[in-house]
Amino acid sequence: MQLRLLCWLWLLVLLLGALGASAQAPRQAPATQPAAVPDSLPKGRFLRPSVRVGELVEFELTFRHEPALNVVFPDSTAEFKPFEYVRREYWPTRTTNGISLDRCRYTLRTFSLDSVQQLQVPVTVLRGRDTVLLYAAPAAVQLVRTAPTVAPGADLPPLRQDLRPLPVEPLFNYPYWIAGALALLAAAGVIWWTFGRNLRQRYRRYRMARNHVYFMAQYARHFERFQLSRSLANMERSITLWKNYLARLEGNSLNTLTTREIVAHYQGDSDVATALRLSDRMIYGNQLPDEAAEQTDHALELLRRFADRRYKLVRTASLRRQAASK
Repeated sequence: MQLRLLCWLWLLVLLLGALGASAQAPRQAPATQPAAVPDSLPKGRFLRPSVRVGELVEFELTFRHEPALNVVFPDSTAEFKPFEYVRREYWPTRTTNGISLDRCRYTLRTFSLDSVQQLQVPVTVLRGRDTVLLYAAPAAVQLVRTAPTVAPGADLPPLRQDLRPLPVEPLFNYPYWIAGALALLAAAGVIWWTFGRNLRQRYRRYRMARNHVYFMAQYARHFERFQLSRSLANMERSITLWKNYLARLEGNSLNTLTTREIVAHYQGDSDVATALRLSDRMIYGNQLPDEAAEQTDHALELLRRFADRRYKLVRTASLRRQAASK
């Protein structure tokens, strides 16, 4: 019993001693992540380890720097030999923990036959009026050859001919078409400058003749309707058509004038005076056309003949003006 008590006391002493030692041990500071440090030089790398001739390959260029620096990455005018520039993709500057990251990815291709091809491009840092070029470490890519190698002195394999025509999409020849259009415009301008006045006069005479033929047909139709119906409405339509035609032919406002003003305008022409007075007597005198059928027909016939006479007179005057202008 006493031996067991002594064992328990000994264990209690050891436990208290261990607790005291742990309390007196110094506490270690928690581990901290190292602070980000800007790169001294940009970094470039190919996203694939190998490439074939003419195949597109992507090259990525990154640079970590202080936010205050003005950094310019290469563009399409930079030197990418032995590679050829195709396009690029860039990302906006991203700043984290006081460090800015610029990143750009270039799509390139090569036609060089070197087994290992390297690329080293600079990043431009602007410092006031000065510029500093920082070159990245050379990045290398392995060229994969698809043709079998030929031993020195051995004959080359025979070439295979392929003479089949390939479809080619036709292209629009803009320079020739623009030159042709300019030539046509110049020719049209010369023709218009030389013959434009004559052409305009000919066109006016053509329209005048066409309008006269149309008027004569319309007037004959109204005259025929009047002879069949003996209606004052058809007689008024014939006279209105006559006035409108002469107003267009001579370029005046004849259709707004009274009978007396029209007679005075044509200097008392007997056909116009007789026809319009007979018409006014029928329309405003409440006289039925049947009672004076012969007079009304004669009046409308006089108006038709006068319109035909005025057309010939205007056309002759136009021809004389054209001859005088030459």
